[in-house]
Amino acid sequence: MSLLLGVNIDHVATLRQARYALLPDSPNAEPSPVDVVADAKSGGADSITIHVRVDRRHMQDADAFAVREHCDIPINLEMGNTEEMLELALKLQPEFVCLVPETREEVTTEGGLDVAGLFDSLKPTVEKLQAAGIKISMFIDPDQEQVEASAKIGAEMVELHTGCFANAFGEERRGEVQRLCDASVYGHQLGLQVNAGHGINYTNIVDLYDVPHFKEFNIGHSIVARSIKVGFQQAVAEMVELMKGYRG
Repeated sequence: MSLLLGVNIDHVATLRQARYALLPDSPNAEPSPVDVVADAKSGGADSITIHVRVDRRHMQDADAFAVREHCDIPINLEMGNTEEMLELALKLQPEFVCLVPETREEVTTEGGLDVAGLFDSLKPTVEKLQAAGIKISMFIDPDQEQVEASAKIGAEMVELHTGCFANAFGEERRGEVQRLCDASVYGHQLGLQVNAGHGINYTNIVDLYDVPHFKEFNIGHSIVARSIKVGFQQAVAEMVELMKGYRG
């Protein structure tokens, strides 16, 4: 089975914001996330993932619309469940929206969305986005309750949070792989497309080769980090090559 690769380019904006957060209109502000879209595609990316956060710590609204203008492969918008982000998504018209948890304290998204506990507040957002022709994914922990709630709410996809897997080693990692296997099988049985993301890198990806039913990996930080050494197109191409080992 051939895996798809969604490349998250948020941390290109993170690099720019480290120096130019207070000078957004400076002609010196670089790099722009748009700069790597063509390289990601040339390297083999199937889609581009961006996350406009409420606090705008990396991606800005202008970045999102610039990516939309210059990107001719599907865009996956990660977003928190707020009216502001819903309005942005409806204007941006990405092909996919992945609903994620979001807190101001976290450095990056940690943990999955509690779809079961937040069902009533998430349902109207899902319906409005789907009415606009946008497919929905839920970023969830590999937990049966959350998989079931995602299917019940009408999402087309789930993205299984692989952060615990990435941060575990030895016997603990084997346990996390089993959790991912169980959740993926259950999601597939419920008719969901099963994706995965968070913390997947050039080393640990091999431990995911036998998890069944994965359709797409969303990978960002590791690719951006690797690009410092080899360039963005090559970093993406190397990940695509590794993904060919997937057996699930």
